[in-house]
Amino acid sequence: MQVVKLLSKEFVILVMVGLVVAVPASIYGMNLWLEPFPIQVPLHWWVFGLAGVGAMIIALVTVGYQAVRAASADPISSLRYE
Repeated sequence: MQVVKLLSKEFVILVMVGLVVAVPASIYGMNLWLEPFPIQVPLHWWVFGLAGVGAMIIALVTVGYQAVRAASADPISSLRYE
């Protein structure tokens, strides 16, 4: 469980940094793109929050699965093929 927590912590930090960079850039780009249209659609904060939560869940599930698989693997069988 400690291996999963260590790996997950690193990936959570990377996803958070990615969100900090991506959210302002996407808001700016979407405002530029939507500006010439006559009917303006408001950008809601919950859309970006939902995308961030989704990215975090995908990252945690992926890292958790790979860490559990690596921790439960037999090291002898992996060394035998190398």
